[in-house]
Amino acid sequence: MARPFGVLSIFTMLSFLPGCGPKSEQIPEIIESGKIDERKSAPMKLHIIVGTVRQTQTGHKIANNIKRIIDKRPEISAEIVDIASYNLPFYADPVAPAKRTTPITDPILAKWSEKIKQAQGFIIISPVYNDGYPGALKNSLDSLYEEWNNKPVAFVGYSGGPSGGASMIAQLREVARALKMIPVAAEIKIPQSWKALDERGDLVNADAIEKEINTIVDQVLEAQKTAQEK
Repeated sequence: MARPFGVLSIFTMLSFLPGCGPKSEQIPEIIESGKIDERKSAPMKLHIIVGTVRQTQTGHKIANNIKRIIDKRPEISAEIVDIASYNLPFYADPVAPAKRTTPITDPILAKWSEKIKQAQGFIIISPVYNDGYPGALKNSLDSLYEEWNNKPVAFVGYSGGPSGGASMIAQLREVARALKMIPVAAEIKIPQSWKALDERGDLVNADAIEKEINTIVDQVLEAQKTAQEK
């Protein structure tokens, strides 16, 4: 007696009939959709801004340590941005940045604007000056507006004394809100910064800082996701 066709053999036969097999043009579509998914999962561009123009290198050393930690996270692409390297002019435009309707003509400011546009989020590292923050940092923030809007920001403060820049961070939070940025709750305060780094420039308390940085990164990613969904 002949063996009955199984379900699999029936479908195999049907696949050879005209119009019953998979369309060849469907394969590129599937591949292309995979490429789209890859683009959607591209790493978030995070700028680590060193907010002082002094050449003490403390801020740069802290930024380098933080970048090494963040580089372990594949969902983040971090870049250190040093405001000192831009030599920004003092903001003196007759038109407020929030009301700009024409392109920036100053080449230095235009370069700064383009760099900030590239970022999807920020970590600002700053020392405390007389309970506040450096004037150069304020100038770099005030010179732009839309470039900062709707982007998450976190703060890392450091000081020669015991505060770790707490008052400075509190003031920066207010400035960030005025620029329509999204300050995350987590922050890092590094007191007595002259003891926080070893002779190689590495953070002495690296393990604790790494946990705090990862908390910041998690909150920055969540804030960016929420902003995109609105």
